[in-house]
Amino acid sequence: MKEVSSFPHAVEITEHVWIDLPNGRRLAARLWMPEDAGDAPVPAILEYLPYRKRDLTRGRDAINHPYLAGHGYACVRVDMLGSGESDGVLVDEYTEDELADGVAVIEWIASQKWCDGNVGMFGISWGGFNGLQIAARQPEALKAIVSCCASDDLYEDNMHYMGGCLLGDQLSEATVMAAFNSQPPDPAIVGDRWRDMWLDRLDGSGLWIKKWLEHQRRDTYWSAHSVCEDYSAIQCPVLAAGGWTDGYTNAIFRLVENLEVPSRALIGPWGHKYAHMGVPGPSTGFLQEVLRWFDHWLKGIDTGADEFSEVRVWMQDPVPPSASHQDRPGRWVREPHWPSDGITPLEYRLGHRRLFLHEDNRHAFESGFEETLVSPLSVGLYAGKWCSYAALPDLPHDQREEDGGCLVYDTETLEEDIEMLGRPEVELEIAADKPIAQVAVRLSDILPDGRATRVTYGVLNLTHRDGHADPQPLEPGRFYRVRVPLNGLATRLPAGHKLRLSISSTYFPLIWAPPEAVQLTLRPEGCSLRLPERRRRNDPPLRELGEPEGAPALPVEPLRPPEASWQVVRDMVRDEAALVVLNDEGSYRIPEIDMTVRRRTEERYSFRDAQYDSLRGETRTERGFSRGDWSAHATTHTVLTCDAENFYVHATLDAYEGARRIFSRNWDETIPRDML
Repeated sequence: MKEVSSFPHAVEITEHVWIDLPNGRRLAARLWMPEDAGDAPVPAILEYLPYRKRDLTRGRDAINHPYLAGHGYACVRVDMLGSGESDGVLVDEYTEDELADGVAVIEWIASQKWCDGNVGMFGISWGGFNGLQIAARQPEALKAIVSCCASDDLYEDNMHYMGGCLLGDQLSEATVMAAFNSQPPDPAIVGDRWRDMWLDRLDGSGLWIKKWLEHQRRDTYWSAHSVCEDYSAIQCPVLAAGGWTDGYTNAIFRLVENLEVPSRALIGPWGHKYAHMGVPGPSTGFLQEVLRWFDHWLKGIDTGADEFSEVRVWMQDPVPPSASHQDRPGRWVREPHWPSDGITPLEYRLGHRRLFLHEDNRHAFESGFEETLVSPLSVGLYAGKWCSYAALPDLPHDQREEDGGCLVYDTETLEEDIEMLGRPEVELEIAADKPIAQVAVRLSDILPDGRATRVTYGVLNLTHRDGHADPQPLEPGRFYRVRVPLNGLATRLPAGHKLRLSISSTYFPLIWAPPEAVQLTLRPEGCSLRLPERRRRNDPPLRELGEPEGAPALPVEPLRPPEASWQVVRDMVRDEAALVVLNDEGSYRIPEIDMTVRRRTEERYSFRDAQYDSLRGETRTERGFSRGDWSAHATTHTVLTCDAENFYVHATLDAYEGARRIFSRNWDETIPRDML
């Protein structure tokens, strides 16, 4: 990334300011703005998160906010209730308190002497979600938002459930938030009340995974703050950005298709990162694009409105399978609107272990032909993570490791390239021998040497075949026609390669397995695959997005080096298989605030043989902060197990001031399975 230290405006940084809300709560904020903003007010950009502006996002903030402020904006980074130095206790995602506070913060910003009354929101992940949700509340001062790596639907395409299946990332996210919620405010900001604030958080935040597991279908818990319920509520322009290895990309297509306001999509090869920090690369000049967006909508400068309805994506070229990629080869392509007239369905039918074009009858087979499978629980160990954070080798590896437990259908060797952009879909004529079953579908690019690179996938809890609000059990042995949407993609399959469709009855630990082993039966003659083929064309030259830029990085002093690993372990003595993940970020000191930080997370997902009641997810975290003779740290441990009727959660939280444990809590919860 190119470091930029000279800007059109000299930047003044305010380390801490209190925002007093009408409800009596105070939220903590950090400010960056032009030095003369008090005399010459400027538009403001809000980033609103629970991730500790004082320390844990300080490095990212140092790159983003001085850059935007140096181009004539007042940047306001706010810790929401119960996080950082802000008042209150955070008890769940996207609560009414959080969103109402966000509207009040915008009103506060617009009333400040350094703000000209125009406000934008800028955020990734949680900040991208609440940007959309707060925009739907239509605060008068909010004129435009940039939402990265977020979803319009809190149930679908979020990290809780996918296709009605329980994601392993639900345990990961609960672990992340347990770690964040158990951290103290900085005594240097809040003074002697820091310990009481910390104890309130430790005692009051609760066990979030229990709440999420109690809502296994799409009910009002999820729909209440899902903007897909009413896209028309969003009345300000939206720039939606994400990456192909992120978990939230499907929502971008829905947003640009359904929003009634100007919207633009930017999708690159990245994981769960801002695009100027994106991995896999190439990263791009995203902050320049953010400035173009806000300059137009907040400052009234014509910066190219003709692009403000476009979908611009990185069309990925083929690569060998690997759990990590530094860069993905490809090129930028543009669709001027979405859905695009330049994309048409390319349909394949299923034959006996073959995929063939719909109009090709050479592979026809006898009517009534059926194929069955019972996948081993090991299918999924090489699936990678539902949402790649690009901090570990967490991408899917060679799919031949998985295909032995699947029904597999290959095309003949492609005679010409195929370009795909959008969401493929598989239609299956399928039966199960149990009332609760799931199906996982993968598309892979088969290289000439036989290696298999996954290009997309989809999953469906078959009890959710008619929707996620009212799942119904299957009638064993009865055939159903179901549709399985696959994740969006932009991929070129070259001549000389093959396309493979793989179907399995499990995909653990990416999704939790059904209550018991299931035999699925397919009638291939009733099954099809539809690809969103992008017609060959001579794409006109596109405006260059530029190289990634940002303000100078935050100076830090490394104290203990990081350590990371991603291992698949097979214990032949115990007949146990496990995915074991370590993400130890080591420890470092932030000289600006004389704060030492340490962070460590471990995850383990395991099972024994074909024992469905042996599934186990286990996570441990440690987070610590210290300065001088003050230190505080907390550890969490969460275990998720199951049997055919219930999920079981055992969790512990321990907090220490120095060497003395000041808080300890255990949870043992039983949550009934609900068609899952």
